[in-house]
Formats: sequence, C-alpha cells, structure tokens
Amino acid sequence: MAGPVIHTEYGDIDWNEVWKARQDRNDAARIAGDTSHDWDRKENADRYAAQSAGEFEKRIRMILDGLSVNRTTRVLDIGAGPGTLAIPLAGKVRDITAVEPGAGMIAALEERAEKEGIKNITCIRKLWEEVDPASDLCGPYDLVIASLSLTMHDIRDAVQKMDAVSCGEVCLYWFVDPPFWERMYADLVMPLHGRPYYPGPKADCLWNVLYQTGIYANVEMLPLDKEYRFPSRDEMTNFFRRRFGVTTKEQVVILDTYLSPLVQQAGDEVVISGNSTFAKIWWKKAE
Repeated sequence: MAGPVIHTEYGDIDWNEVWKARQDRNDAARIAGDTSHDWDRKENADRYAAQSAGEFEKRIRMILDGLSVNRTTRVLDIGAGPGTLAIPLAGKVRDITAVEPGAGMIAALEERAEKEGIKNITCIRKLWEEVDPASDLCGPYDLVIASLSLTMHDIRDAVQKMDAVSCGEVCLYWFVDPPFWERMYADLVMPLHGRPYYPGPKADCLWNVLYQTGIYANVEMLPLDKEYRFPSRDEMTNFFRRRFGVTTKEQVVILDTYLSPLVQQAGDEVVISGNSTFAKIWWKKAE
C-alpha cells in the first residue's frame, strides 16, 4: 500500500506518529544495565524457552487453537523467539520461516528443532525492519504471525510489509493494558531512580494505525498471565535487583518492601504473578 489514509473522524492525529512517540519514550525509560531482555544471550533465550514449556503453555495453546492451519499452510513467524509458536506449529503445517534478530533465540530455536527432529523451519536472523522480502523470503505466506513482538519503531511500515507478503491471513498479538512486568516497572522506577516509567504503545494504537492504512482488522481479547518462578527467595531477590538496577541499601529496602506482599510459596518454589489482557488483531487478504 502507498501512504497512510487519514480519515476525517481522527482529525489531524497520525496514529503511526503516536506509536513512534510512545515507543521512543518507552525505550528511553529503560534501566541501564538490565540485560534480562538481551536476546543475543543464550542463557536468556534458554530461560524464555523454559518458560514457554511451562508458564506460557496456556497462552501458546490458546493462540494455536485460534489458528486455521493445515498441512499445506506456509507460515511466516515474525519475532519467533526460541520457537515458542514455531516448534508446536511445525508438525501441523507445510513450512515455517522464522524471523528473529536475537542470536541466543535463534540458537535455542535451532537446538529445539534438532532435538525434536523438525526440519521444516527456516531461520532468518534479522530484525523485521531489515528483512528484504525479495531476497530474504520465499512468499507469499498463507499465515503471517507476530506474537508479542511488535517493537518496531515504524509500525505502519512493519504491518504493511506483513500484509504485502501474505496471501491469506495476518495475525498480530499485542498488549491491551500494561502487562504485569510493565506494571512493576511503573511502580518501581520512580521510587528507585527518581524518574517516571513510560509504558510502550498498546493495541488501541495498533488498531488505529491499521485503520488509517485501510486495514479494518478483527479484534479478540485474550487473558495474559505472567508468572515468575524461582527455586529460592534469594534467587528471586537477586533477579529483580539486577532487573531494576538496585545497588544501594535504600533501593534494597524499597524493592523488598514492594515484593514482599506479592510473594507466594508454591511447593519448593517462590512465585510472583499477575494478570492482564492481550489482543488478537487479525485480517484476511482480499481474494
């Protein structure tokens, strides 16, 4: 598609610019030294993969149950991670192209695929913004998926490229309200570091961007559970101290006071959890 189609009921609002501003503000609010989301690190990817097999199982099953696929379906999985969707999908479809920029994530995905004897997944280690459909992809694809991976700065360009390489359906999954982990940042960044935390853009902004490009997408609300599990309270404390950049005695007190009422004991494990909502936003290409 060419440029955006700005509809009169939106006045002068360009929702792609709103997305960019919220994404920039969220990026600037990150805590220096927090490497827990560095997906080039294999240990982070392995941790995420382990969560996929446990904590994320309900979400994965819910997403897979909502997809119309068969043995002839060709899938493009954008932000594939360690194969969270690609691995369980592989046995149901013809082939999957997995786009993932994290070296650790790609290594974890390929390791899992080899272990399970899966041979129909092709990995492309690039950001979606860097992918050249003509040289990097073998489209068109019957199903294009981007599950909780919509961190692109120019989301309009990103979704238009997804739409262009699809000959069937595009399914996007994104946050409706601040997820549990983001609420923790919002609660803690100000008392710990003396500055506000700004959440990233949400599904309302995404839908409006799609609308302004002429894509009138379907929306379904889905529950999103987040759970942190640790073998001991010390490991939990150390994990969150690293994540939130805690170094002083005063910061330790603030963090411990915040975490204390959230902690639950589940057998031998220490658990912190919270609920939120995410959306499935999807459309089918016109014949």
